[in-house]
Amino acid sequence: MIDIDYLNFLENILTDNRKEKFLKVLENRTKHFTIAVEDIFQMHNTSAVMRSCEVFGIQELNVIEQRYGKSIDKEIAMGAQKWVDINTFDSITNCVDTLKSKGYQIIATTPHENDCLMDDFDITKPSALFFGTERDGLSEEILQRADGFLKIPMVGFTESLNISVSASIIIQNLTNRLRNSEINWHLSENEILEKRLSWAKNSIKDIKRIEERYFSENVK
Repeated sequence: MIDIDYLNFLENILTDNRKEKFLKVLENRTKHFTIAVEDIFQMHNTSAVMRSCEVFGIQELNVIEQRYGKSIDKEIAMGAQKWVDINTFDSITNCVDTLKSKGYQIIATTPHENDCLMDDFDITKPSALFFGTERDGLSEEILQRADGFLKIPMVGFTESLNISVSASIIIQNLTNRLRNSEINWHLSENEILEKRLSWAKNSIKDIKRIEERYFSENVK
């Protein structure tokens, strides 16, 4: 449950422009789609995917760190880690089970010939879009457990794209179609309040000291 008094206290520290920006951005945020990346060896690619999530309004990024366990490259992410929720998993099974339990269908992005083309993809169902490693693609476990497959149409000699490029193209396409649909894709009121609180905390320097002062004065 969100402490509205605490949220108001923090937002009073922010400028009006910052608060208005939060509300405007949150109007376009969604959890209808979520992105998952599997054991990305080059961490700057995960950081770039996170940046695409932030730019196009995807609120959650799921990172499987079964083999490599590297940290987010903040320079590449360019602050996106402050605004996107990062869920980390130590195994493919844990990630897939968690996303399925939240009601997502598992969609594997692959360049295979018989996969669904991006423009034909059914956007009505909440979907977790999985992207694989640069070298090996998606693991066999994800391919076996996938509810569907998705690919970008290509007409050149090259058969694949860098993962960060593929993710950006797919995310932009699907979120644009989503916003032009009648699907209820917005965050809930409570989710919006949660993000306002989280983003306010991320925007305030010396937040720990301010929190300590607030709670010492207001919690009895």
